[in-house]
Amino acid sequence: MTYENFKTDLDGDGILTVTWDMPERSMNVLSGSSMKDLGGIIEKVTSDDAIKGVIITSGKAAFGAGADLGEMGSNASASAGDQTHEQKLAKQFAGVMAFNNLLRTLETCGKPVVAAINGLAMGGCLEVTLACHYRVAADDDSIQLGLPEAKVGLLPGGGGTQRLPRLIGAANALPLLLQGKSLRPRKAAEMGVIHKAVPASQLLIEAKRWIKEEGDAEQPWDKKGYKVPGGTPYDKGNSTTFVIGNALLRKTTYGNYPAQINIMKCVYEGTQVPIDAGLRIEGRYFVDLLNRPESKNMIRSLFLSMQELGKGARRPAGVDKTEVKKLGMLGAGMMGAGIAYVSAKVGMEVVLIDTDQAAADKGKAYSEDLLDKAIGKGRETEEGKQALLSKITATTDYDALKGCDLIIEAVFEDRDVKAEVTKKSEVLLSDDAVFGSNTSTLPITGLAKASSRPANFIGIHFFSPVDRMPLVEIIVGKETTDATLAKAMDYVAQIKKTPIVVNDSRGFYTSRCFGTYVSEGVEMFAEGIAPALVDNVGRMTGMPRGPLEMSDDVALDLAHRVRTATKKDLGDKYVATAADPLMEKMVVDLGRYGRKNKKGFYDYPEDGKKRLWPGLGDLVEAKVTTSSPELVEKLKKRLLYRQAIEAARCFEEQVVTDVRDADVGSIIGWGFAPYTGGPLSLIDTVGTAEFVKACDGFADELGERFRPNQLLRDMAETNDTFYSRFNPKGQMAAAAE
Repeated sequence: MTYENFKTDLDGDGILTVTWDMPERSMNVLSGSSMKDLGGIIEKVTSDDAIKGVIITSGKAAFGAGADLGEMGSNASASAGDQTHEQKLAKQFAGVMAFNNLLRTLETCGKPVVAAINGLAMGGCLEVTLACHYRVAADDDSIQLGLPEAKVGLLPGGGGTQRLPRLIGAANALPLLLQGKSLRPRKAAEMGVIHKAVPASQLLIEAKRWIKEEGDAEQPWDKKGYKVPGGTPYDKGNSTTFVIGNALLRKTTYGNYPAQINIMKCVYEGTQVPIDAGLRIEGRYFVDLLNRPESKNMIRSLFLSMQELGKGARRPAGVDKTEVKKLGMLGAGMMGAGIAYVSAKVGMEVVLIDTDQAAADKGKAYSEDLLDKAIGKGRETEEGKQALLSKITATTDYDALKGCDLIIEAVFEDRDVKAEVTKKSEVLLSDDAVFGSNTSTLPITGLAKASSRPANFIGIHFFSPVDRMPLVEIIVGKETTDATLAKAMDYVAQIKKTPIVVNDSRGFYTSRCFGTYVSEGVEMFAEGIAPALVDNVGRMTGMPRGPLEMSDDVALDLAHRVRTATKKDLGDKYVATAADPLMEKMVVDLGRYGRKNKKGFYDYPEDGKKRLWPGLGDLVEAKVTTSSPELVEKLKKRLLYRQAIEAARCFEEQVVTDVRDADVGSIIGWGFAPYTGGPLSLIDTVGTAEFVKACDGFADELGERFRPNQLLRDMAETNDTFYSRFNPKGQMAAAAE
């Protein structure tokens, strides 16, 4: 029998090798068609006496990437028609259990089944291997094994929350499940997630050896007398796993992520009952998540939209692909050094220029430090380090820029300084070379005035630290051509980062919206809300840190400089706030610049443990020092809604023109609360009419910065959503007609 997604081969020993190789896909995924095939194969294995054992492996470089979330999302959001809510839930539960029953049939088929894991195995594809009786993986540090569902608001719904704790115990399984952490094969073997890691050339040999010599066709949890490693939640010593786990979960998530809560419930409840009951428990909690707005938003933004943007959804059509072979990097500070590193890492020749040789050498040393750390963790070799460093030339000589395909400047945030390096370097470039500015606030069209080729001038805004932050914000100036945009996007793809495309404005999209978070926090403090309360509430919203902490990280003197420049440029149109005199006092009078000089809203003593500066009480009298659930909820909304309304203004002003750019950029750019799916998803979830009503209330109380724009008011009339009104796929389809 032939299958669409699998090839089968039965050898003379009766061992059936099942090779998963989905056509026209770079990776195998769990889809409706692959599950159908797998069901047919299991039926064949169970009924055919000639088959003595089974090996499941992959015909691709990876074993499998997990479930097809696009297909899952379509099924979950499909119109219910005449179905009641209960009927919809029952149908979803039946779908989840169909996969679980399939794997349960596999592990109880009476024949020994081996998973020969030749490459990356994630999510549902790893769950397939957990249902096998023996797991052997290629001993290769590039291979990752994990259950990352929690990162997109889901839980492993193919038995992962039940089989993993039964293999390695709840205490070891929970961190992997709750954080979505992945393991290298050797570590997975040490923990008992797989049985053995062997050289890739020995993978099938070891699989066949086990079937012939050991071949146990019964899972540990199906054997008489089986006990969960470490015990069940009520066994002595194991109850603390859940007591401490719940406390840590609350501390780190503030209850914002239902997936983590449901994972904890699955393990807690499921390990107290037989496996079949545990799978039903998991199925119910999985269906609960499918219907949660947090899960839907996270799947859309953090998986589907990010994948689409990463594959070039916003790249201009009809422009040939390009490749940067030589990059010129102007400025060897932290940003420039980071850009040089990620570019050299993918094979580009990099010229790293600064005003003096010592500064240029220091920038190159940044790459050396990163590589030394990677060597220490076993992720790089000395040969690899030297090869990468050989690609970076640290110099003060602008003549070295000849032959560059792309230049990026990351010099001091000053128009005159940027104009000088632009003119100095452009004379050395070919006609089709691109000049990019890493500015975070200065309008690109204005900076392009220093260029003799404004059509080739573009903003390429990185985030710090460059080697870890996945986003690049590409800013199109008034005269930037599609060809220049395409080249910039091709470069971002080369360095394996996710691009968003925005139009020119002060602060662009990310800096403009992020700035509202920190400024609103400073406003709260200036109003007399205790600084500890301000930052605690900020963290409770799901932002990575409180607004005062982030102000220190960004640098108070930089924020003050931006405010001053904005005030100068806007003149009478500038709207002063209560935070202006406070920032003036902090920066100009007291010299408190933030983390950079170890004194800002916080003090940064040598022992490394920061603490709020006691002098804050002398600057502003704390009028609100205690909290209540109502106050916390109000302040959380204030911080989140302030950012969301700015994102809506950016959309109306065409600074950002694609909902995916707005939401993905917010989460991976400045850390906007991931469980919301991004600021526009947040508005959609709240409901436009309700959001407008709440913001009008804030505007009446706090000022016009909260007043909804006309687009929001128009959408509120029919309670329209951004993702229905501005559906990017619908817009692309219309453009193609």
